[in-house]
Amino acid sequence: MYVVVDERTSVAESYVSAFSREGFSSQSFSGSEFRDWIETTSDQDLGAVESFLIGESDARITYPDLIRSHSQAPIIALEDVKSLTQTLELFTAGIDDVVRKPVHVREIVARADAVWRRVRSGDIQMPLDERLRVFFDGRDPEVDGEPLALPRRERHILEYLVKNSKRRVTKTQIFNTIYGIFNEDVDESVVEGHMSKLRKKLRLKLGRDVIDARRYLGYQYVG
Repeated sequence: MYVVVDERTSVAESYVSAFSREGFSSQSFSGSEFRDWIETTSDQDLGAVESFLIGESDARITYPDLIRSHSQAPIIALEDVKSLTQTLELFTAGIDDVVRKPVHVREIVARADAVWRRVRSGDIQMPLDERLRVFFDGRDPEVDGEPLALPRRERHILEYLVKNSKRRVTKTQIFNTIYGIFNEDVDESVVEGHMSKLRKKLRLKLGRDVIDARRYLGYQYVG
């Protein structure tokens, strides 16, 4: 899930719509709403955030410290105009990346993943099966050099599992990441259907299970 913070409702909602079109969940907040939310939400919900996108807000210089006290997800600033002074100020404040608008959400996803890989380079375990390549920029994974076409949600689940391959993740964590923590229109059990289809496709291509599923405990990518 991607969190967008911007005082301009129309701007924030346009990004939420753009993320939705690409198959990513997102949620927008004004500055005051964001502060209240991040200080009161659960660790499990915060664990579903893949990046914080900070747009126009008078208090945005203070957001990195606020976010880092609750989450290690990448923080990306969205700038309307190019300004060296503002860019340096944002980096000094703790922003991970600064992007000038307009920018496609797939570029934002790729930049967030680049930050994530750089920060967590010691913890990342990429697929152990060298036949499988997983990208994190919207491309389908490859098996033996050939693309494995996956629906967007199945691809996103695979990417999430690979990113978190050193730990087991629950159905709720996967649901919150893929569908968003505020989605009440879809039942959490939908994850089981996505997972069943994804595991079958990978098993057919690789000849074995690379996702370990345990009742009540969740799922883990084992490569």
